[in-house]
Amino acid sequence: MVFIPRKQKYKKSQKRRSFLKVNSVYSLNSLKFGSFGLKTMEPGLLSSKQIESMFQSINKIIKKSGRIVLRVFSHEPVSKKPIEVRMGKGKGNVSHWVAKLSAGTLLCELESNFPFLVFKALRLAQIRLPLKTKIIIQK
Repeated sequence: MVFIPRKQKYKKSQKRRSFLKVNSVYSLNSLKFGSFGLKTMEPGLLSSKQIESMFQSINKIIKKSGRIVLRVFSHEPVSKKPIEVRMGKGKGNVSHWVAKLSAGTLLCELESNFPFLVFKALRLAQIRLPLKTKIIIQK
């Protein structure tokens, strides 16, 4: 399962990194699909491979005892020129896809009857992510 869009209007996009400069307050995103969630504590980029790795690590532990809902998707293409290519001659090809996240974005939500399994799964997911994250519980 690869988390990239099937179709887009344009192949390549311009860099817009203004979201990283904004010192946003942690948003109060409430859980909608589950009672446990994983929330980012800082702004940043998540590649489609990192999102897939997070999903697989959670799924490996939860299996059929719970439900996983991903709240992020990689929409932004990142282009890169090949190694040892001279300057100029246009923009490079699409290298990978990323999701641009602000602080306080919910990454995934889980619903299960076994809270100890959920905590174990979310801890493994935290290890695989380059951003600081926090496990949240709905009361």
